[in-house]
Amino acid sequence: MNKIIENLNWRYATKEFNPTKKVSAEDLETIVEAFRLTASSFGLQPWKLFIIENQDTRNKLLEHSYYQKQVVDASHVLVFARSTANSETLVQEFVEDTAESRGVEITSLEDYKQMMLGFLGRMDESQYKIWAEKQLYIALWNLLTVLAEMEIDSCAMEGLNPAKYDETLWLTEKGFATVFALPIGYRSLKDKYADIKKVRYPTDKIFEMIG
Repeated sequence: MNKIIENLNWRYATKEFNPTKKVSAEDLETIVEAFRLTASSFGLQPWKLFIIENQDTRNKLLEHSYYQKQVVDASHVLVFARSTANSETLVQEFVEDTAESRGVEITSLEDYKQMMLGFLGRMDESQYKIWAEKQLYIALWNLLTVLAEMEIDSCAMEGLNPAKYDETLWLTEKGFATVFALPIGYRSLKDKYADIKKVRYPTDKIFEMIG
């Protein structure tokens, strides 16, 4: 079996983590770099990844995660947050960074800047929020795949109180808002879900070649 497919079969939404086994600093660097390299609409990256290691902080997040123990037992909790900056600020920061990274005059990016502003400017506040959150789901699934390749367990969690996460982690003051969390670490031998057969529809039900 292809190694990628083998690892995707290996991964599952881990319910019980081994609290004594920690993700190394080197592996965390790889995870952060994988997040940084994630694709996003126009490359705008309207996000930030917060990595929570401190046990006291994670204990505080337990209540706001509807008492899902992965938050306290995992090695780290990754919090995916969207930027709360307006579209003009988001685009301007990106254009400035692009000009610096590529060594070009910022004026040469004016047409691209106006195209992005035109696209985002057609959205109301609610649509803009949804657009930003969709970008984070791209990052989530990228990291789920990378983590499977690294044989690091994870459990994506939408079941949390975003406002309370923001309050606990001081994210509002930093210009970000929680969308979901991803505890990571290593499965416990007691996790009964580790050996349950993965259920996915057969290929002919979910795939069709057209043309």
